[in-house]
Amino acid sequence: MISPYLLVLIGYGLVLIIPSLVVSRYINRVSDFYVAGRKLSSPLLFSTILAANIGAGSTVGAAALGYTQGLSAWWWVGSAGIGSLILAFTVGPRIRSYAARHNFLTVGDFLEHRYSRSVRGIISVILWLGGLAILAGQLLAFARILEVVAGTGKTTGCLLGGLVVITYFSATGLKGTAWINMFQLMVKGAGFMLALPLAMAAMGGWEAFMSGVQSRSLEIDGYSSFLGSDPSKALHYLVLLVPAFIVSPGILQKIYGARDERTVRLGVAANGIVLLLFSFFPVCLGMMAAVSLSGLSHPDLALPSVITGLVPFWVGALLLAAIFSAEISSADAVLFMLTTSLGKDLYKTFLNPDAGDKQLLKISRITSVSAGILAVLAAAALPSVISALEIF
Repeated sequence: MISPYLLVLIGYGLVLIIPSLVVSRYINRVSDFYVAGRKLSSPLLFSTILAANIGAGSTVGAAALGYTQGLSAWWWVGSAGIGSLILAFTVGPRIRSYAARHNFLTVGDFLEHRYSRSVRGIISVILWLGGLAILAGQLLAFARILEVVAGTGKTTGCLLGGLVVITYFSATGLKGTAWINMFQLMVKGAGFMLALPLAMAAMGGWEAFMSGVQSRSLEIDGYSSFLGSDPSKALHYLVLLVPAFIVSPGILQKIYGARDERTVRLGVAANGIVLLLFSFFPVCLGMMAAVSLSGLSHPDLALPSVITGLVPFWVGALLLAAIFSAEISSADAVLFMLTTSLGKDLYKTFLNPDAGDKQLLKISRITSVSAGILAVLAAAALPSVISALEIF
């Protein structure tokens, strides 16, 4: 018998795919596919960047850290918010202006203009290989959740996530993806905001939750502290993550699509503020799992355990859809980077400099499908490979 959770996700996937197939007929230029015609408004830029930033690490990973470390896990996603605020008022507006002035479509265009063609090629290859691994990781993270919640195999989760993200991104590029990301954000917001109070109610309310946290603090030093037992860990997150969200190629290229510099400041700053607020949600859900569902075989099971053990089915289904949205919206940002790196930075630059607009658009769509398929295959094979190395 098919799990009702799986049926919900299949239906949700169709809701994302069908409109993208309709919109695809209006994506006729490379500039639409790569930079949305440089017409993204502040809400659309906010949506597509925030969607990219809330992925496996910001949901499943943050909940797992909340399960093991407590409130100090906030710094994992909070650091991303701080980095985004810096990006909004420094690098972001300047690089958007530079890109519009020189008609840059990719980060590779900037690298060649600023340094050399060889630097563009080397960085593009590195980004492509690293991006493929990250994309596979996003699909695998969701597959593991679906395996716990719906009892499906890893391959099913990888195929479902891969099919949805490959279809809607290859059909619409950045222009359509920004709108899809906006809808995904609504689902994410509804899922997490409903799950938190209802999970707490299932535990017996705020007092019961705090009592459990205090008991947990007796076992784990600093569990209820914002800085944790070792404040240097917060500094570690800041040093590790803040710069990454200032210079991320996938995020910078989405900024290329902004209408103007003011749009960048508003959209990216709003993304940073929401990240700072959202960072508490998965962490608190992980802490609830630790208090009420302690003894999990792995911290990564914290969030799926909340779905199956603390909230009603309809809320669990919505939260699962929110997690699915998080995984694939982050995955489409990586697929975006893979597509542009191989299509524009490698194919047109080194293999076929005379490729016209329509040919490059066709190659970009083929590239996105191919990269997505490779990521699905890698994600499906990854668990067995890691297990063989005895590190999983």
